[in-house]
Amino acid sequence: MRQKSVDDNKRNMITAILLSVAILIGWNFVAAEFFPTPDKPDVTRTVAGTNGAAPAATPGQPAALPAPGMPAPTTAQAIRPIEAVLAEGNRIPIDTPAIKGSINLVGARIDDITLSKYRQTIKKNSPPVRLFAPGGTKAAYFASIGWSAQGIAVPGANTVWTATGTKLTPTTPVTLSWTNATGQTFRIEYSIDANYLITAKQTIANMGAAPVNASSFALIDRLGIPTDPHEQDSYTIHVGPTGFLDGKTIIDTDYDDVEEAPNRSVRYNSGAWLGFSDKYWLAAVVPAKGERITAAISSPAANNYQTLFARDFTQVAPGKQVTTTSRIFAGAKEVYTLQRYENDQGITRLSNAIDWGWFEFFEVPIFKLLDWLFKQVNNFGVAIMALTLIIRLAMFPIAQRQFGSMAQMRLVQPKMKALQDRYKDDKPKMQQELMKLYKDEKINPLAGCLPILIQIPIFYALYKVLMLTIEMRHQPFILWIKDLSAPDPLHILNLFGLLPFTPPSILSIGVLAVILGITMFLQFRLNPQATDPVQQQVFKIMPWLFMFIMAPFAAGLLLYWITNNILSIAQQQWMYRKFPQLKAAPTT
Repeated sequence: MRQKSVDDNKRNMITAILLSVAILIGWNFVAAEFFPTPDKPDVTRTVAGTNGAAPAATPGQPAALPAPGMPAPTTAQAIRPIEAVLAEGNRIPIDTPAIKGSINLVGARIDDITLSKYRQTIKKNSPPVRLFAPGGTKAAYFASIGWSAQGIAVPGANTVWTATGTKLTPTTPVTLSWTNATGQTFRIEYSIDANYLITAKQTIANMGAAPVNASSFALIDRLGIPTDPHEQDSYTIHVGPTGFLDGKTIIDTDYDDVEEAPNRSVRYNSGAWLGFSDKYWLAAVVPAKGERITAAISSPAANNYQTLFARDFTQVAPGKQVTTTSRIFAGAKEVYTLQRYENDQGITRLSNAIDWGWFEFFEVPIFKLLDWLFKQVNNFGVAIMALTLIIRLAMFPIAQRQFGSMAQMRLVQPKMKALQDRYKDDKPKMQQELMKLYKDEKINPLAGCLPILIQIPIFYALYKVLMLTIEMRHQPFILWIKDLSAPDPLHILNLFGLLPFTPPSILSIGVLAVILGITMFLQFRLNPQATDPVQQQVFKIMPWLFMFIMAPFAAGLLLYWITNNILSIAQQQWMYRKFPQLKAAPTT
């Protein structure tokens, strides 16, 4: 009876461990399927830029961060299609190899940006990804620059600017200008590179009779947040307000944190850049390198969010002018593009807009190797398989030691069984004798765990690379696998799409998941059979349990694991020839 009780306890413990693993790994997918985050309401408010006078200020005084002028809420019927708003004119086109769009001459806003190289879906005629949209449209999203000043009128959201230049391109800048009634002229010279960086030189020229104190600022204004569950903040991927502020990367502040903060604002004394990060896209405002600014992430109204920086007030004497430089990043979070802006433009830690997390030191080399392999073979699926082969080759010496240790364990199993039978009623004594046996036979019982422990960070790094980097987005493999960063689209439960329903994610068993289960099952059959009947049962269940756990993951991850299993099976067969004493009859 005592032995039966021990076996029951072992069985219960192993079952609990398996269930815990399943819950920990699969929870995000179950939660996304059955407990989705409620959609935010549609945006029904247009935020104006700053307008009006700032509080009294003296030169050198830090700027009071301007608060946007908030007009009365509009009705839901006032929200118009983007095409209708853009058709109203008063715009300067933007045309580069990477982005298309326009600058609104009303308010000098950059509020129309689409990304030419990226499509919304994998469908052939899918439109390009839209990053910025003008005010008055659903989920408006734009960048603005402006001034605060004492005692004079400054340009605001409804100011109509005069343009010099007809199109903003990498070779043709555009200058906007506006003059108030007291003789101050405000100019914005926009220029753009071939990628995603817009530079705005802000000049205030004082042609009036008295000096003026002015402060310039730049902001990103966002109405609403992404409602797609895959584009929302999670434990592994930060989506929301971000930046390099007060000497650190901000990835722990989300939209709710801003709304719940005092005065609905989180303020900072310094910053290199700040904005909003989506899974693959970034909109950020960037001061000049080393420039003294104050910054804030705020929510001036419900479902409205801003990131803003402002400079100290500066006195502009009559007949003089002051120029400051702001930059706006609006584009895709391409790893090498962000790194180039870090190095060439001096934008501190801009590449941290990609939420690598604690294991950046390991994930970035995995990405760079995978990206290099892709450039050699021109197929990310093949590149993932090649990466798996490289990892297996690097781990081959470790695997040899693992198999050698397993062979030694196999040889001493009769002695171990004898000790277990002799001390079955005295567990401490049995453990003591087993440890002595391991020492006498020079066996490390944990050697077999080392390859598994090494695989965990590799698997996690590949998971982050596939989930985070836009270079993997919409990358096809073969046949039905059109996007390696998305789950397998063929589900067995709906007969591969023949039945008109989509199974919940926990039951979305695709072809790759079945292949994963089969290869894991074959791999376990080649392992020496466990002497403990409970362990035998666990090894029979594990392949099919992991089939369900891994099914909702990206197809690229399953491809990695399948390739790894196949290489493991081949390596096991080779090692069995070297250690024939290791091979045992397959489990049944």
